[in-house]
Amino acid sequence: MTSEADFNASAPADNVDLPRIERAVREILIAVGEDPEREGLRDTPGRMARMYAELFRGLHEDPRIHLRKFFTEKYDEIVLVRDISFDSMCEHHMLPFMGKAHIGYLPAGRVVGLSKLARVVQSVSHRPQVQERMTETIADLLMDELHAKGVAVIVEAVHTCMTIRGVNKPGTVCVTSAVKGAFRKNPSTKAEILTLIYGEHRPTASIR
Repeated sequence: MTSEADFNASAPADNVDLPRIERAVREILIAVGEDPEREGLRDTPGRMARMYAELFRGLHEDPRIHLRKFFTEKYDEIVLVRDISFDSMCEHHMLPFMGKAHIGYLPAGRVVGLSKLARVVQSVSHRPQVQERMTETIADLLMDELHAKGVAVIVEAVHTCMTIRGVNKPGTVCVTSAVKGAFRKNPSTKAEILTLIYGEHRPTASIR
């Protein structure tokens, strides 16, 4: 269970207008026909305000800082971290989407700690977001900060705006990709990264 101290350490609530969120949540409850003074809802506006501060803490972080500390290595083969779990909030309906990201890059003399790639995903995902932009942003960050020869980012996610409302299609998965540099220019390099991610069942037509 997350303690209040843990929350304070992870969510920059000082940068978020919590009382304003609380007032807005109260208005939403009234608008849908609820009583915000009902026992079960009395503390809900405060809880939601703190939740939004946590979910959107990426708005107050610079993901580049996780890539600024690197190591000089002659290694020039693919570095891949698969199945980086994440959760984010779709900016269209303010409903969560969650899944996993696969990040691969071809170093050009710079490598970073593997956990830093996961931290970049975490920072970028914790803001109002669309999956397409999230995927592109992560790839651009790696290209710019590591001066990599190539970067491939593939994100797979389930969107609750599709599974619990609208078309109501549980089980659907959205896959997005951003392929830069050598992975885009060299078909064999691109095929190698896809095989490392998906094995022999790798997609071919959908990853561009």
